[in-house]
Amino acid sequence: MTNKITRVIKRSGAIVPFNQERIANAIYRAVVAVGGRDKETANALSDQVVEILNQKFSAETNPHIEDIQDVVEKVLIENGHAKVTKEFILYRDEAAKRKEAEARHLSKPNENIPWAKIWQNLDWAVSHNLHTVEALNERIAKGEFARIVHESENLYEDDVSLAAELIIERLDSLRMVMISGPSSSGKTTTTIKLEQKLVKKGFKFKALNVDHYFFDLELHPKDEFGDYDFETPQALDLQLINEHLLKLSNGEEVLIPSYDFKTGTRTLNVTPMKLEEDELLLIDSLHGLYPDFSKDISLDKKFKLYLEPLLQMKGPNGKYIRWTDIRLIRRMLRDSVHRAYKPQQTLEHWHYVRSSELRNIIPYSNSADYIISSGMPYEFPLYAHLLLNSFAGWEKNFEGDPLKADAYERSARVFKVLKAVTPVKDNSSVPNDSVMREFIGGSKLDYS
Repeated sequence: MTNKITRVIKRSGAIVPFNQERIANAIYRAVVAVGGRDKETANALSDQVVEILNQKFSAETNPHIEDIQDVVEKVLIENGHAKVTKEFILYRDEAAKRKEAEARHLSKPNENIPWAKIWQNLDWAVSHNLHTVEALNERIAKGEFARIVHESENLYEDDVSLAAELIIERLDSLRMVMISGPSSSGKTTTTIKLEQKLVKKGFKFKALNVDHYFFDLELHPKDEFGDYDFETPQALDLQLINEHLLKLSNGEEVLIPSYDFKTGTRTLNVTPMKLEEDELLLIDSLHGLYPDFSKDISLDKKFKLYLEPLLQMKGPNGKYIRWTDIRLIRRMLRDSVHRAYKPQQTLEHWHYVRSSELRNIIPYSNSADYIISSGMPYEFPLYAHLLLNSFAGWEKNFEGDPLKADAYERSARVFKVLKAVTPVKDNSSVPNDSVMREFIGGSKLDYS
């Protein structure tokens, strides 16, 4: 098949190169969302889409992304894929709504935002003179950085302690505790700290590593860059997870699978696990609140904890620093050390991480039994020292590139904040068991 479509008009109006693989990936993601794993069919359907596009458009005409998505829906329906079509339409509608909201700067309150928790954090920030970058700089200039670290850590530790108390109140019926939240929200450290606090009170735990429930890599959906998408809940065998959780909660033994990240393959029925009557199951997962993750477990048997760095600090433009920007920087630092992933790669990929969060994680945040804020006011002075020059370079390099529009917007926004913050090089005042050590290094905690 000869393809004469070379460019596509995006919703933003930018003209970018046409890539058939993106069509195949979009179809496959919809297939995966309804429980399928047939890549060959997705590829074949994308061939039909391209064939129709070549009939409808001349070599001199650039189709709009909406035109292409219309054809995708037509092909899916004509081939009898009703469920896949519905899922594709949902993805498409959500993307359009996000663009519309951004264009209109809508101010309607977001039901996914924990307003009560935010008010508590804002009140704390104001009372500690940490509610603006300017106020933060003033305190640093007075030599109070170590004091800011101490105050911030106390706020976080109080949150973890309260979560532990709430869990203890429900121990008569509880069988599992789920620690959930978007990428780089501090789940691993918080899980360890929560376990430590409960163990001191005489409670016993077993940890379930959800990574072992990934499907084989070749069955994963891909993002727009062609990278395998580990962020979507459908990358996990949700049916098997739910089945094992139900058995464990009933005191039955299960055989946990084993996933090899080097080969991208999973082996079933490897490690036996059973919960004793006096044990709780600890689960650290992006998707612990996703309904299908534990749909057959009654609410009284699970405690759902949600994490987000709910920092309440205004940047130099008078707008609050975005939590997603905090997590982006955290992941840049962590991935560069532990995953040999360059910070620029994390930045270019973040749009797709964010898209999955908005669809599969954040909408379920208000179903949590308690919310912990892992945001530290002292983060940005450390980041200004580590990454200011990098963000300056990315802003310059990505400007005007339609394929990197999201990376440019994020890098420009973060750069403005970082250059307004007084950089701090010495992080010795940060405790070696701090949630921040999960990202800047130097932790005494065992993350293996």
